[in-house]
Amino acid sequence: QVHLAESGGGSVQSGGSLRLSCDVSGFTAVPWVRGRSYLAWFRQSPGKEREGVAAICNEGTIDYADFGKGRFTISQDSARNILYLQMSGLTPGDTAMYFCAATPRYLAGWARLLTSAYEHWGQGTQVTVSS
Repeated sequence: QVHLAESGGGSVQSGGSLRLSCDVSGFTAVPWVRGRSYLAWFRQSPGKEREGVAAICNEGTIDYADFGKGRFTISQDSARNILYLQMSGLTPGDTAMYFCAATPRYLAGWARLLTSAYEHWGQGTQVTVSS
């Protein structure tokens, strides 16, 4: 059974940085090893839809939402099954609950930041940025 657990959220001032982590367990099944699969970060602010932040393929391909380019970096430690999101230059607009997600399927480029493309989700970690 796939289990995703986020950590690293907190409160920071505008311009600050945070690194989010997601422990991924139960995802080392055969589909992950022999085919393409994706881990991703999403976020959701109150009253808004959940939106994709960044996605990484097990083969290394990375996709970012426009708002994250140049500020956010997604990475993974495959040996330890941990997904990271390094965030810098944070603004109040980045305040949200951040979720990690996983899918053991190939995704076309246009789908990699869609919530509907991912089957497995963590519970989220809150990021609050104050001005």
